[in-house]
Amino acid sequence: MGKTKALKKKGMPKSKCCVSKDRCKRCPIRMLKEGTLPDGYTVKKRKLVKAKGGKKKSGSKVGTLPKAA
Repeated sequence: MGKTKALKKKGMPKSKCCVSKDRCKRCPIRMLKEGTLPDGYTVKKRKLVKAKGGKKKSGSKVGTLPKAA
């Protein structure tokens, strides 16, 4: 079963939470809590947003001294 078919069957989350006390089936906050939110998505400030896909770069830290040779 393809990913798009699976999302259609489960139901894509709403783009914004309706703030009702009893959460609806497509509520992004409920889906995040249950772990049924699709890959690549997260919830910020009650809104569904795409998550960043990359890892942070490990660069030099600000304020550290270089290692002595």
